[in-house]
Amino acid sequence: LCCCEYVDRRGERNHLAACCCDCEDLDEGCERWLTCKSLPPGALERIADTVADRVRVPWFAGAVKIKVSLVPPLVLLPVFLHVAALHFLLGLVILTSLPVVVLWYYYLTHRRKERTLFFLSLGLFSLGYMYYVFLQEVVPRGHVGHSQVVALTGGLILMLAALSRAKKDPGYLPIPASDEKSRRGLSNKGVRGSSNGLHGVTPSGAAGSRAVNGETKGYSRVSAEEPEGVKKDWCTKCQLVRPARAGHCRLCGRCVRRLDHHCVWINSCVGEQNHQAFILALSFFMLTSVYGITLTLHTVCRGRTPFVALFYCPGAYSDYSSALSFTCVWYCAIVTAGMGYILLIQLLNISYNVTEREARLALRDNTGRRLLGGLVIDTGQYNRGFLCNWSHFLSLGSSPPQRSAEDIV
Repeated sequence: LCCCEYVDRRGERNHLAACCCDCEDLDEGCERWLTCKSLPPGALERIADTVADRVRVPWFAGAVKIKVSLVPPLVLLPVFLHVAALHFLLGLVILTSLPVVVLWYYYLTHRRKERTLFFLSLGLFSLGYMYYVFLQEVVPRGHVGHSQVVALTGGLILMLAALSRAKKDPGYLPIPASDEKSRRGLSNKGVRGSSNGLHGVTPSGAAGSRAVNGETKGYSRVSAEEPEGVKKDWCTKCQLVRPARAGHCRLCGRCVRRLDHHCVWINSCVGEQNHQAFILALSFFMLTSVYGITLTLHTVCRGRTPFVALFYCPGAYSDYSSALSFTCVWYCAIVTAGMGYILLIQLLNISYNVTEREARLALRDNTGRRLLGGLVIDTGQYNRGFLCNWSHFLSLGSSPPQRSAEDIV
């Protein structure tokens, strides 16, 4: 393949120069629109699949496909923040609407059982862009020392290192070799989409199971081959018996040891092998973000405490540089508040030795106790006290999990 050629999703050889040609679904859609006819079922999904497949850039061994869900944060975030810095009212409208749009997109993808790189792209690009604004607009004012810049940079590096570890294997259960090929064939028939966030699930794939927080209810708690009194957690999707506290993630399509939840911000599950790194990444993010917000407010709003300056800073819009810095501070504050809530829930769950999945299942089955105003759900099944619970969490992943006979079924 030359740099502008590629093999499309149908296995045919194409060229970037012809990316706007030969799109039957788009032609049919335009013709129906002009004749005031309704589109056939699935037409928009097929058009989106074709467009996503043809968004490529020339490369040495052939054109490389670009994940469409990566692009919007790279373009929209700088535009929105710069527009918000033009006036106080514009900033109020944009900073209020951004969380609403993000939540809307989350519920849209969650309802369709889709994986998307949008949130990971938004998180990483937000970190990079906030750091760039800090170096370009805040540091040159001379109120931030070199040691403070080094401390902020070090915290950012540590956070990215922990995030990289959290992106690794969360503790997937091995798939039986005899069933791996058949499982792939079934998933290709039942699922149209992938991680680009533009695809959904076919009705035939969705009708076979219903999901609650990543837990696919397409399995039986009691295996048909076992006596009635013996309970085993059999997953019909992965064709294996799961150990205690393991769960099936409907987005990843795999069973995970001690599954906590599927995190859209890392586009991966949080399980036995990466839960510690996930908590570490959240902790480093909170410390680094609060420290960066404090340094910026001390520079932009001199003579006021950070909390007061966040709500009352008369000179923030005196010049565009200060306005942009102040707008970025508020954006960071909103993101930090959301991540702080997630970290708080995680710490409380660890203190009671309950996972997010277990808490939601306990709420569904009405078997748990609401504590601390509903912030934590105590199932009572694994709670052994504060110190023992944290000791158990800190020992997760310290030794490779033993594969029992049940795991190989």
